[in-house]
Amino acid sequence: MFEQTIRSSVEFSGVGLHSGAPVSMRILPAPSGTGILFRRTDLDRFEVEAVGRNVAKVSYATSLMKKGVLISTTEHLLSAFIGTAIDNAIVEIDNLELPILDGSALPYLKRFSEVGLRQQRRRRSYMKIKEPVEVREGDKFIGVYPHSSYRVEYAIQFPHPLIQEQKYSVEIRGECYAQEIAPARTFGFLSDEKKLRDMGLIRGANEENAIVLTPEGVKNGPLRFADEFVRHKVLDLIGDLALLGHHLLGRVVADRAGHAMHIALVTKLLRDHTLWEPVTLTGRGHEQQAAQIPGALPLSAESHA
Repeated sequence: MFEQTIRSSVEFSGVGLHSGAPVSMRILPAPSGTGILFRRTDLDRFEVEAVGRNVAKVSYATSLMKKGVLISTTEHLLSAFIGTAIDNAIVEIDNLELPILDGSALPYLKRFSEVGLRQQRRRRSYMKIKEPVEVREGDKFIGVYPHSSYRVEYAIQFPHPLIQEQKYSVEIRGECYAQEIAPARTFGFLSDEKKLRDMGLIRGANEENAIVLTPEGVKNGPLRFADEFVRHKVLDLIGDLALLGHHLLGRVVADRAGHAMHIALVTKLLRDHTLWEPVTLTGRGHEQQAAQIPGALPLSAESHA
């Protein structure tokens, strides 16, 4: 019903997955209406809001940019914020890319659990989907449909004996996210390593922060789930859709989509406000239009509240 932030600051350090650059990060509590705000402490504390208009590029990760200042590989942390229902936080980093940690969102959840969350006075505003919205690219697909809660159905397909076709369906709720989605790690194929490194990618990847797949199996097992690969795609999707600036009420269906298509869906929704409406939830779980709540702000593509 109400917005939340963390009770006290938490700190992380490590290397960026793609840049390989060392980075320290501190996540601070923030007032109601702040949203998620990144701050580059190495660049005069320049701030970049985690909203769709600031998306810079999407390929092997989702990056934000404002006035030339880059914040790279944001999806795991943004996913953790949605999964734990954190609405407001300031993320200070001293380099261009967030630390990859163990390749999942679990380290974030552990630290958030240690410090606890603080409920705030402002009612949380949800983006409720009113009309189906779809994005297609060849045989790849992503769509979102009206639904009473946030549900994700994802399918992937890779020509590898441990993956092949995997499908996963989940209702995005706190306990379910923590147990079923957050531990799922990023993964890559050993056969792609040289090509990706030649492209300037995965310079920080190692067997401690990513599942490494050989032609026969997993080089650095065991897996946390038999279908850990598709679960990680769900984790990424939740992080990318966080750039809507609000929690979602809708059913998302994706088939081999990836970061670029996730963001294409975000862009489509933010450009057409007839496809959704802002609502808040009452104590009985009933919906109200956010604009009818005294003091509530209407959603907009520019809002990160």
